[in-house]
Amino acid sequence: MEATLRWSLITAVAPIAWGTNYFVTHEQLPEGIPLWGAVLRALPAGLLLLAVRRRRPRGSWWWKSLLLGALNTSAFFTLIYLAAQRLPTSMAAMVMATSPVVLMLLAWPVVAERPSFAALSGAVIGIGGACLMLLTATVRVDAVGVLASVSAMVLSSLGYLLSKRWAGQVDVLASTSWQLIAGALILVPPAFVFEGAPPALDGAALAGFGYVAVVATAVAFGAWFGGLAHLPAASVGLIGLLNPVTGVLLGTLLAGDTLGGRQICGIAGVLAGLLLGQPVATRLVRRFTAVRAGSSALR
Repeated sequence: MEATLRWSLITAVAPIAWGTNYFVTHEQLPEGIPLWGAVLRALPAGLLLLAVRRRRPRGSWWWKSLLLGALNTSAFFTLIYLAAQRLPTSMAAMVMATSPVVLMLLAWPVVAERPSFAALSGAVIGIGGACLMLLTATVRVDAVGVLASVSAMVLSSLGYLLSKRWAGQVDVLASTSWQLIAGALILVPPAFVFEGAPPALDGAALAGFGYVAVVATAVAFGAWFGGLAHLPAASVGLIGLLNPVTGVLLGTLLAGDTLGGRQICGIAGVLAGLLLGQPVATRLVRRFTAVRAGSSALR
């Protein structure tokens, strides 16, 4: 139980960091360069992790790194950059908040993990809390942005589950570095074709890319893939609900947004759903039920 709790806390680093990524991308990074934006986020992060774990792919991990890089880096980073530029932070975070259900449903055929009733219930409660927290009458809906966000969620969920399926074959940080570098290199040719030369960046953009590369990518993906290797996919997906919570709290602290009663209730719903679906909570409930049953039998 202690190991499960420890990995849950480590995994939580990822969605918290990703929750800040929307704000940084929207406020500090240049528009109109989703391909170069993805390259400048993934390549430095991959090289940083490679410096920490100086290993190169061998055997099947050459094509696995390319496939995971295409799903988790090339497609995901490009689409999420586009979504962050075209959607308000709340809308982008709300779409991604539905990822626990997608991850649970895909986990059944991909890694043979059938979602439990507790996990599904937690997902429903958590997503309900996210919608309560994020939906407002003034949110602007951009069809291209929503499509980009949904596509990013589905493709990354498949990539995450393939990473989980192949977990244990190699070091997590090493495999993460390979897919980040592979995904970035895949994007360089189309970036030159469709967006021209790499953009000139001012100080704010350099600081922004530095943050998303180190914190929201290298650290976050290392924590996320480590969690996928040690926890059920359903539990990891529910931990991802901390993403929109971070976005709302960040907007309150930095953008001057108001944290009203609805947002507070939504955050409470997200946290309740997250806790309900975790293995630690399920085990505690079972122990409590068993103790109560034993006490009743003694009477």
